[in-house]
Amino acid sequence: MKKNQMTKMVISALLLAIGLVLPFLTGQIPQLGSMLLPLHLPVLICGFVCGWSWGLAVGFILPLFRSLLFGMPPMVPTALAMAFEMAAYGAISGLLYQKLEKKPTTVYVSLILAMLVGRIVWGLVSIPLYALFTDRTFAIATFWMGGFVNAWPGMVLQLVLVPVIVFALERAKIIPMKGDVQAQA
Repeated sequence: MKKNQMTKMVISALLLAIGLVLPFLTGQIPQLGSMLLPLHLPVLICGFVCGWSWGLAVGFILPLFRSLLFGMPPMVPTALAMAFEMAAYGAISGLLYQKLEKKPTTVYVSLILAMLVGRIVWGLVSIPLYALFTDRTFAIATFWMGGFVNAWPGMVLQLVLVPVIVFALERAKIIPMKGDVQAQA
């Protein structure tokens, strides 16, 4: 296995581990976790650092592992819907960051679009999951409240922390800097 792929695998495993323990900072309080979105941070960072495929894998696996290991979030419908949502976060952030012209705004554009697409995926996947596994329906009000209104503190946290971390990793040469063609090869 190439050194670059091995490095990405190790970083992905580290971010997966961080994602497993980070929610303990919210004290396993579901309402606080729904507001601060601690699982999302390592997945978004993984997409930027390791690329879309690793971001997708870590994003899909993380909520399922947390559910199996710690019982939070509940497997159905929450963890299963989150798996698709977070896979979209990791894939979109990594893909856009890689494909868009490298400008200082690239991180923000990639992050915001990943957050929006991930939320849409979460909503679309939640509709059949709620219908099949609960006695509730997943209405537009549920989508709006869960995806945006209640989650705004976590979204702000993501918009502040993720770019700072990505820029720091670029300066540390862990991620190729904008325009650094040699480092990207």
